[in-house]
Amino acid sequence: MTRRVHASPVFSIPVRVYYEDTDAGGVVYYANYFRFMERARTEWLRGLGFEQDELARDPGVLFAVRTAKLEFLKPARFNDLLEATVEIRGRGRASLTFGQRVQRGDEVLCEGEVRVACLEAKSFAPCPIPPTILSRLDAGAQT
Repeated sequence: MTRRVHASPVFSIPVRVYYEDTDAGGVVYYANYFRFMERARTEWLRGLGFEQDELARDPGVLFAVRTAKLEFLKPARFNDLLEATVEIRGRGRASLTFGQRVQRGDEVLCEGEVRVACLEAKSFAPCPIPPTILSRLDAGAQT
């Protein structure tokens, strides 16, 4: 069962659109929005003091996307400066659900929800989110 989290602060990173991010029509290829959001989640986790490679070694966990639902609203183009956001919307025993957006200024270009599962690094079996991570999540939600 997923527990709803209400007072989660929004985290964001800047993302510049490079030529390699665009398709033949000159707009950001849809799959690249997933990459922008992945970078934001990685930096959010780093901001909490966790590096993914270190988590894989000790306590031996990693996070993998279980579901991703995105709505593409408006195109981004080459050289746009975007912002990718992360906000915790829910927390289960072995999962986190994020609300994420990619926007240009106040204009939302893509938004959706991404659920990640906590897995044992060696077996890829689901496992509870370690207490060290949960305590930092709780501390972050109170600021």
